[in-house]
Amino acid sequence: MLGRLLSLGLFGLSLCAADVCNPTNLQGPYGFQLSGTTAISGDTQPAASLGRIVFDGQGGISGYSSVMFAGLLLGNPVTGTYEARPDCTVTWSLQDDSGGFQHFSGVITADGRRMRFRQTDPGGVRDGLLQRTSDECTVSDLRKQYDFSLSGSYTPMMPGDIPAKVDATGKMAADPYGSFTLNRRGGDGAPADVALDLESDCVVHLEFTLPAKDGQAALPLNLRGILVDGAREILAIATDPGWMLSATFTGQ
Repeated sequence: MLGRLLSLGLFGLSLCAADVCNPTNLQGPYGFQLSGTTAISGDTQPAASLGRIVFDGQGGISGYSSVMFAGLLLGNPVTGTYEARPDCTVTWSLQDDSGGFQHFSGVITADGRRMRFRQTDPGGVRDGLLQRTSDECTVSDLRKQYDFSLSGSYTPMMPGDIPAKVDATGKMAADPYGSFTLNRRGGDGAPADVALDLESDCVVHLEFTLPAKDGQAALPLNLRGILVDGAREILAIATDPGWMLSATFTGQ
């Protein structure tokens, strides 16, 4: 009995230790993805954003953010401030070049590599993921295969357009020459070719046609993403007008 109590006590201590963070671990470049619905402008609408921000280790933030809202893609440089605490909670605010502020809160892992967060402004988007990225990326960093999942909705932009939704999973894989193709799980037809353009700051542009499934037409998509966690993952959003769509590619 005493041994069991000691074991439980040590387990409890390990849990407590896991809740202690060194605030200086939150430093350097990170990529983030934020998706869901927002009511900040009044009516509840879907939104998706992607960004790359740098924590300077002294409470300051710089970077840029792309936001898909009301069917339109808006991109802005951002600056801000942050506070990282020993209990692993982090709060920060960002200001874009129009003067608007946004506020966020999350809990980071003890190693400072990954954080789930939400926007704390009333009506803000609640499902966010922030992960460390590299100072610089090259094509050789890419994994040979990624599992992907993507989901979202289409907001009509022109008369005659109709709302639509998409939810898909599958694989994106490279051939021996480094060209990628994409297979949709349960999809109809052949794999789709992927045009991939990687910028030095780890931002990646993906263009492909999502294969048809269950009678639904094939869907041309353009995604803007960022390589995170040593290129083991790509966080992305659609940049096509009308599409509020987020995607995650996980390396195998």
